[in-house]
Amino acid sequence: MTANHPGGNRRRDEAGRERNRSTGRNRTAAAPAERTRAADPARLVAFEVLRAVSEKDAYANLVMPARIRHHHLDRRDAGFATELAYGALRAQGTYDAILARCVDRPLDELDPAILDALRIGVHQLVAMRVPAHAALDQTVGLARAVIGAGPSALINAVLRKVSAKDLPEWVAELTEGLSDEVAIAALEHAHPEWIVRSLRQALVAHGRDISEITALLEADNAAPVVNLVALPGLGNLDEAFDAGFTPGELVIDSALSSGGDPGRLSSVREGTVRVQDVGSQLVARALAEAQIKSELTQGEERWLDLCAGPGGKAALLASLAAEKGAWILANEPTPHRAKLVAQAMAAVPQDTWTVRTGDGRDIGVDHPESFDRILVDAPCTGLGALRRRPESRWRRKLSDVSELGPLQRELLNSAIDALKPGGVVAYVTCSPHIAETTAVVQDAMRKRDDLELLDAGAALDAASLTGNLGAGNAGSPVRTDQMSAQLWPHLHQTDAMFLALIRKL
Repeated sequence: MTANHPGGNRRRDEAGRERNRSTGRNRTAAAPAERTRAADPARLVAFEVLRAVSEKDAYANLVMPARIRHHHLDRRDAGFATELAYGALRAQGTYDAILARCVDRPLDELDPAILDALRIGVHQLVAMRVPAHAALDQTVGLARAVIGAGPSALINAVLRKVSAKDLPEWVAELTEGLSDEVAIAALEHAHPEWIVRSLRQALVAHGRDISEITALLEADNAAPVVNLVALPGLGNLDEAFDAGFTPGELVIDSALSSGGDPGRLSSVREGTVRVQDVGSQLVARALAEAQIKSELTQGEERWLDLCAGPGGKAALLASLAAEKGAWILANEPTPHRAKLVAQAMAAVPQDTWTVRTGDGRDIGVDHPESFDRILVDAPCTGLGALRRRPESRWRRKLSDVSELGPLQRELLNSAIDALKPGGVVAYVTCSPHIAETTAVVQDAMRKRDDLELLDAGAALDAASLTGNLGAGNAGSPVRTDQMSAQLWPHLHQTDAMFLALIRKL
């Protein structure tokens, strides 16, 4: 073909391949034969996590460490894989809205594996400092390696369309013409509309200003910090500090880190140091220090963790109980989760605890007025832990709130029946939703005249290192008319833990 022939201006390199003349176009830099055909290990880990969440309804925070270890990622690659997977899961709703503008068919007609690969590609393009050509090349290479060559052309074409705009431009396009503040916030901050609405209502109900909603949604989307706790009398954090963790500022025997795999610490593997959010540590310690009426209780204190699985709070409570010469019963209805509870508590002297496998709603009948301190960490929607469980915001439904309500009330009533006169129940949820928090407590209080509420905010203050969680700009736990307390991610850098302390007269 000569230069004067139609198409004769094509040039070939020394190897005979045609050179790409479209340097101004948004294409990957490599020629087709040179494009990546293998999966980068960090991106492969992220993809495997998304697939486990999609296919097996798995929890990303449980799958991620195992996949990182399986592929032998170093700290840098582990951090990249974690941000990629968590980011793609957190922003799934917004990314799917973007993809719907770029795919020529409904997203539910795509193979789920292709959709997960696209989500990984979108996150790199609009939310990470990954050059567009690298994001395209590596995502297409991942698809070729783990899905097949067929879908790679589709993925390449779709991601090119995505790369034409940055995230603010996409959000502006998606929200154009919308007047509903909730709908706009849902797209801007990647939350389902019902959750945005629920969190706005929760802020007001717990005494906060509705204007805090933006900060709260942004806190949900921030990369979570790993929290450790050394079990009192059993563990220490020296190894964690040597590994780069820093001392926690809110609670004793805690440590924080923004990266790394805590499972590599021998103290974590041995169970004397555990991964646990600071909010969970605070509510457990608040119960342990709550004022029971000792003149109404006799002998060795008996404690109960009514909903103990998978065992994090149970292990901390058991070590606190052992220090105080108390004994604790950890109840869990599901056999396999009961085994996890026993494993979590294994580091604590075994003569100080017992695991019961059974329905917590039966405890009040089976063990009436038998316990001095009871934790009811009730099953809930988990809206307070969205930053740690990025997939849960898309998995949960508004109907879950009403469906969980009867169970929460039955468990709290059972705990009250099992409580000794003078003893204290801690009702706890990892959710600020009003229907899961003060509404449940109010119902219990209305049905009986032998209960009183303690100041849960003061108890949290007493359990904290500062002695005042409201110091500076942190914003104190809210004391409602019912004297309950609410922690917030955007104020306290903890999960949004709710606490009410109920004492039987």
